[in-house]
Amino acid sequence: MTSSIPVAATRMAQGPAPHAVLLDLDGTLVDTEGLWWAAESEVFADLGHVLDEVHRSVVVGGPMARSLGHLIEVTGAAVSAAELTPAVNLRFEQLIARGAPLMPGARRLLTELTAHGIPTALVSASHRRTIDAMLASLGAEHFAFTVAGDEVPRTKPHPDPYLTAAARLGADPAACVVVEDTLTGVASAEAAGCRVVAVPSVVPIEPAPGRTVLRSLEELSIPFLRSLNTALH
Repeated sequence: MTSSIPVAATRMAQGPAPHAVLLDLDGTLVDTEGLWWAAESEVFADLGHVLDEVHRSVVVGGPMARSLGHLIEVTGAAVSAAELTPAVNLRFEQLIARGAPLMPGARRLLTELTAHGIPTALVSASHRRTIDAMLASLGAEHFAFTVAGDEVPRTKPHPDPYLTAAARLGADPAACVVVEDTLTGVASAEAAGCRVVAVPSVVPIEPAPGRTVLRSLEELSIPFLRSLNTALH
């Protein structure tokens, strides 16, 4: 009989847990990437522009200023990213108010991290207001704190967000595990010197030294995190 337990979950190790687990939000814990694209598409439609799906993979996971800058450039819209940001944030908040489903395995993973006392922080390129709107679904009690994209000098793909989170937890970045779903987020975490578990959402991500790629958060468990930490020592 074929086992229903994911392969990653069978990788047992007796090593210590990571100093901390730092988690991305959009597309990693909450299935919001499609909602961001819908919000951007609706705002640009109000300006008379139809967004081509080809640009979706370009803007996914990045800071809003970069995403909107790219979409303004390709559409030729006579507006600035700063002017569009409030409208996109408002449209997104209206969409998530109708419900933003968690990614498969997210609830279970957060519950296990909390039960095992592993320090956990949420690190997102989204703005504070947007993060707070989604914490009700996630459960703020699972995180020591959250880092928003508008609260750091430079957001992803720069290392600042993850360096900030590790410092606030008093953890060595090299002993932290980051869970991300985009190349932008992976670049940020790796630049900070963290170990990365990538669970791709829209754009494929290849394995690399210090980077493990899983199909779903359902494959991510405490024993698996311990096995990663053991591999570092």
